[in-house]
Amino acid sequence: MEVQLIIKNLKVYNSYFKQFILGDVIIHEGKFIHIGENYDDRLTSNNIIDGNNKYMIPGLVDIHMHIESSMTIPSEFSKAVIKQGVTTVVADPHEIANVFGVEGIKEFLKEEEKVDIFYGIPSSVPSTSSELETTGGQIGVKEVRELLNYDKVLCLGEVMNFKDLIDDKTSKINNIINYVKYNNKNIPLEGHCPKIEGVDLSLYLCSGVNGDHTQQSVKSLEEKIRNGMFIEVQHKSMTKENMSYLIENNLYEHFCLATDDVMADKLLDGHLNKLVIEAMNLGMSPENSIYVSTYTPARRMGLFDRGSIAPGKIADFILLSNLEEFKIEEVYKNGEQVYSKSNGIKREYFKNKSTIKKEFYNSIKLDKIINDDLLVKVSNKYLDNVTCRTMKVSENTTFTQECEKTLKLDNQILKWENNDCALIAVFERYGKNNNVSFGLVEGSILKEGAVATTWAHDHHNLMVMGNNVDDMVLAANKVISLGGGYAVANKGSILANLSLPIGGIISDEPIEILGENLGKVRSAMKDLGYNHMNEIMSFSTLSLPVSPALKITDKGLIDVGKNKIISLFK
Repeated sequence: MEVQLIIKNLKVYNSYFKQFILGDVIIHEGKFIHIGENYDDRLTSNNIIDGNNKYMIPGLVDIHMHIESSMTIPSEFSKAVIKQGVTTVVADPHEIANVFGVEGIKEFLKEEEKVDIFYGIPSSVPSTSSELETTGGQIGVKEVRELLNYDKVLCLGEVMNFKDLIDDKTSKINNIINYVKYNNKNIPLEGHCPKIEGVDLSLYLCSGVNGDHTQQSVKSLEEKIRNGMFIEVQHKSMTKENMSYLIENNLYEHFCLATDDVMADKLLDGHLNKLVIEAMNLGMSPENSIYVSTYTPARRMGLFDRGSIAPGKIADFILLSNLEEFKIEEVYKNGEQVYSKSNGIKREYFKNKSTIKKEFYNSIKLDKIINDDLLVKVSNKYLDNVTCRTMKVSENTTFTQECEKTLKLDNQILKWENNDCALIAVFERYGKNNNVSFGLVEGSILKEGAVATTWAHDHHNLMVMGNNVDDMVLAANKVISLGGGYAVANKGSILANLSLPIGGIISDEPIEILGENLGKVRSAMKDLGYNHMNEIMSFSTLSLPVSPALKITDKGLIDVGKNKIISLFK
């Protein structure tokens, strides 16, 4: 039998024994046929390569991530991650769904990329409800029914609105879950349950949702895994304490590594491969680090045709010259080399143009703002001062803490400037209701100037924060003029900006240009005093009303724990 490819002299990773085995690998029609040293002339090929004792491991599998977090389109994302050894992802497209609804998801689904991009159906669009935030689209049972017909759909995306899930059996999220469960779709139900424990966690699991990717502690890992939850460990959960707990208790069957969000500028340097390296640096063996980035994620998603190097499996693999440093020399997809360190990606396998609908561009239906739009008024004309709720930002988390600050009033106008806090405002951008809401932010944030964006999770309205009104107006109007994106201003000048014209959240520019411009935005925020492990995500999630504890939407301040709007004034 004449086969597609034979690679000789390899150290081949075996997922079932979690060890490397010396031998040859035979590939035909995009699949592994035989692994080992003993085979006869029934298997021959004109294409024989010497592996030169390299390490062969399965292609990396990332089962919880958002392409929109890289602010790019699927084709550009595919070109970027293949270099990092990622051959399969399961994307939750709830960002594009919040802007365009089911039509946005279908735009992603129609793309055919060299990297296998599967999808989860966004379960929480909006992330809470239309009473708490305004979005461009919504996903309900009707849309779920339609999306379940697509072969690329593997799971129900992260269930974020846990209050409605456990407190209201007639809620939309329960209707969605029940529809999926009782319509012959035995697919994973993915979760989002930060700081949920005890009876709340048990009720969450009883619904059928049994995966979580949010920030973990040793305590949460122990409770969630003990109760049968599969954990997708992202970078911010990769602490020494957490990883030691997973290693010492041999919990490899119950978790995988996942990226969740990788910004465009960070994507140029690495993706899931960086987490594999980090896991090894934190004491995990190379063999187990590979296991939880290939085999366990594939199994979680029912992708039994990949995640290991064995007969009949898809021939997605990486050749490494150094195991501990995870030095990628070549990446193969379906038995074809698509990347080599010496020659880069094979461009013939990757698209160069976006196929996103033209009407998805220039979607910001918002006039430019003026200074008076940022006046915070108090209805009681007899007050001289007022105690306000503030959102306090810490440098190592995207959670906030509710604090308070007493500020003076002048003719019923809040005098917030020069009080060691910033004003934050959200403007509804879909042309539905013209909502504007206000909040105050303190902590590890800008100390001067302003920043604005429409990449505001998950509703993606226009959000602007600053230390003075003039710079806030400048930054916000720059974003509007770009058709969406990011802008940083100080002392009357735009310091950096990023155009995201597709829905105000993604761009079709080459990832190298996109990453460079985002890096400039990040640097400008740092220069103005923003002190955080991820400045972009920190600011953009101030509008995420399912992430503790106090956040803001176009409807107002949201008490996340109580799932309700509360006043800026106490």
